[in-house]
Formats: sequence, C-alpha cells, structure tokens
Amino acid sequence: MKELYRVLKRPVLSEKADLQRDENNKYYFEVEIAANKMDIRQAVESIFKVKVASVNTEIIRGKNRRVGRTMGRRPSWKKACVTLREGHSIDLFEGV
Repeated sequence: MKELYRVLKRPVLSEKADLQRDENNKYYFEVEIAANKMDIRQAVESIFKVKVASVNTEIIRGKNRRVGRTMGRRPSWKKACVTLREGHSIDLFEGV
C-alpha cells in the first residue's frame, strides 16, 4: 500500500464535477498516475472517513502548447471519479 496522502493530489473543481457531486454523489480527484483503484479507495475512505461504492479512473493526456517558437507539452495526469455510498459526503466540498 502506498502512502495515502500521496495518492490523492487535489480535488478537481469544475462545473461538471459540481453537478455530479450534487446529483450522483460523485467526487473527482487528481491522483498519482501509478495509483490503482484499490489505493484510491483506501485513501479516500481513511482520509475522509466515508464509504466508497465505486472508483473509475481515466488518464488525461497532456496537450501540446506553444512556447515561443518551439512546441511544448503539458504533462499527462490521472483523474479518479469516486462514487460514495448513500448517506455519505465529503465535508471539504460543502459551502459555508
């Protein structure tokens, strides 16, 4: 098992993620690219003290960007969609 606080890098905050959180109890995180679904499940359950129903992962390919006259590339990253069981929520995302 990897270090739990290294598996989750940051939450993904977007309009689509907000809608999914409110309607379907799904939370999106940027995770370590080498992390598997079991690592992500254990990290979310132990850090936020919730029960996870399912985890879906996706690798987001880096985009080509122009840097002056040369072309650069942004790094690829991994996104995880964590669905929580009924009655559970993560307080980090709740408004004041």
